[in-house]
Amino acid sequence: MIRFALLIALLLAGPALAQPLVQTGPLTFAPLVRRVVPAVVNIMVRLTDQESAAGMPPELRGTPYEKSYRERMRGHRETMTGAGSGFIIDPSGIIVTNNHVVGKADQILVSLTDGTELPARLIGADALTDIAVIKVDAGRPLPAVRWGDSRSVQVGDWILAAGNPFGLGGSVTAGIVSARGREIGAGPFDDFFQLDAPINPGNSGGPSFNMSGEVVALNTALVSPTGASVGIGFAIPSEIVMRVVDELLTRGRVDRGWLGVVLDTARRRPGAEIAEVNRGSPAARSGLRPGDVVTAINGQRVPDGRSLVRAVSAVEPGTAAHLRVRRQNGSLDITVVVGRRPPEPEAEEPAE
Repeated sequence: MIRFALLIALLLAGPALAQPLVQTGPLTFAPLVRRVVPAVVNIMVRLTDQESAAGMPPELRGTPYEKSYRERMRGHRETMTGAGSGFIIDPSGIIVTNNHVVGKADQILVSLTDGTELPARLIGADALTDIAVIKVDAGRPLPAVRWGDSRSVQVGDWILAAGNPFGLGGSVTAGIVSARGREIGAGPFDDFFQLDAPINPGNSGGPSFNMSGEVVALNTALVSPTGASVGIGFAIPSEIVMRVVDELLTRGRVDRGWLGVVLDTARRRPGAEIAEVNRGSPAARSGLRPGDVVTAINGQRVPDGRSLVRAVSAVEPGTAAHLRVRRQNGSLDITVVVGRRPPEPEAEEPAE
């Protein structure tokens, strides 16, 4: 009887002793989508110059929208040349997107989720980070999203990407952050999240949300041999986007510090080695020479050339930067009055 009672007790306790299944992801993204997608917009771009127009936007080719696009544009002089995405960050109609979506547009047309189409004007754009700000006047407050802290995003975190893939209108995809700090050769300030949430042509300029509905990245690029998603997309962390957007809203441009040197990209040892010094540049006036290795700026260690480019760019033009330099077998401190970075650097990156 004792053995029988013990067996019954173990059978009854079995389910409680078993490890419960842990739900590590959301059962559905629907509540999040309903909350944030109204602030995501579709952006269409037009050129009025027929000679420079590219014709059918590549985002629309082969999609159900190709036929309706051709019918809509038949007999019109203007030509729609691109489609992208954006997101509203202020109810007054301030929209963030990519520079490559709107930077060269003659006309910008924004479509809201309720079907309203509004012309937009460019407030400012930054080619080096591929970030742009535009504005629409809707005559009423618009739904807006808030920024999240990209510094707290970890590899493996859920991400929800929203946008206008292939011109199909508002769409969402979900996945995880695959990697941080990716450099893809887009420019000297590459610092991308890698996402496995499908990112396709037309998603450029759209937001990626964390599970709290905050924008933690700006979808910008994809790697694909086919032109469509293969699960490798790239987005600019909000920490970078917020800073650039604030400057564009304040000044209409981004002013960055500049030394006027070309760095040795083949160097594998710590520090940033100067290969060339531009004549008449801030570096030349301060006495920097080819062969000098910058090891610190304003007390912060410089591990490589890219770190020096970013650190100098963050210095307000016209202010002094204090460099620790290794020259031959000795070290010295050099103070440089940083200049304003030219819009089109003459030297190949990384240059400073």
